Amino acid sequence: MDIISALEGLAPELEKGLEKASTAEDLESLRVRFLGRKGSLATIMGELPSLAPEKRPEAGKVANRVKEELTSLFEARKKALEEQAEQAFIAGFDPTLPGRHPWEGTRHPITLTMEKICSVFEKLGFDIESGPEVETDYYNFEALNLPPEHPARDMQDTLYITDNIVLRTQTSAVQVHTMEKRKPPLAVVSPGKVYRRDSDITHTPMFHQVEGLMVGDNVTLAHLRGVLTAFSQAMFGKETRVRFRPSFFPFTEPSAEVDISCCLCHGKGHVNGTPCRVCKTTGWLEILGCGMVDPAVFSCVGYPEDITGFAFGMGVERIAMLTYGLGDLRMFFENDARFLRQFV
Repeated sequence: MDIISALEGLAPELEKGLEKASTAEDLESLRVRFLGRKGSLATIMGELPSLAPEKRPEAGKVANRVKEELTSLFEARKKALEEQAEQAFIAGFDPTLPGRHPWEGTRHPITLTMEKICSVFEKLGFDIESGPEVETDYYNFEALNLPPEHPARDMQDTLYITDNIVLRTQTSAVQVHTMEKRKPPLAVVSPGKVYRRDSDITHTPMFHQVEGLMVGDNVTLAHLRGVLTAFSQAMFGKETRVRFRPSFFPFTEPSAEVDISCCLCHGKGHVNGTPCRVCKTTGWLEILGCGMVDPAVFSCVGYPEDITGFAFGMGVERIAMLTYGLGDLRMFFENDARFLRQFV
């Protein structure tokens, strides 16, 4: 076989093939056929060792020149096909068609709910306070009347960074920071993320809370009831009924849990004769915990013994689920655009 003649015959052969090529698939097929690892060029160059030593340099030069020529022909045809496709697109473009407005995104339902909660309390005279998500054991537990041996610590499922540093399990720690900086009277709410070792259909390792505190002279349980009743009716409607049930929290005494009449069945326990799936026929839904601040908490921040106050805390996801009628907590964290674009 005359290797040099075979090499020089590749370019005319490729040109004939390129004239018929009209798609990207055709071009790729030709590239593999001529320039691929097992293509025509590689096959011919595989014969170079069989030439006499004095003929190999000339054959090598021809092979390199042919390879560059083949590549150039291939790239030129590829560019021509791309330009043809672009011109065809431009020719088919109708500038009179209406434009497509891109989706600009919406605010997350958790954000919307937290902002509404804070807005209600701001109208009631509360300030907004924030604090660190990484806390010391003292602020997260001890200053809230949860000493190291307290059994209620087990309820928190704490995520420890070190023996003394934790991811906060509640935003109540912000209340301690605030009381250290400010003297009574004061009224604050502290929204933010909290963390616990819990994950199932109704719990996530990270969730959001809004906790509140009011401290002053002669602050009573009646004030607590009035504030939380006003909040509940502002969030869920003026017809919402509110009840307080005795409970226990280490940092409040007495303590209570707050229920509202069911948003779906309006406290009847059924909807058109069908058992209510939201309240499970009870007619009530729990939304938060509260109570009068334990004197042990005030002593940690140096407040006088005769001072009184109340505190409360709620899960934002719980309020959001009730507000928007959602049944699965995981929907808030899946980032499904179809779900999120419903909220404005």
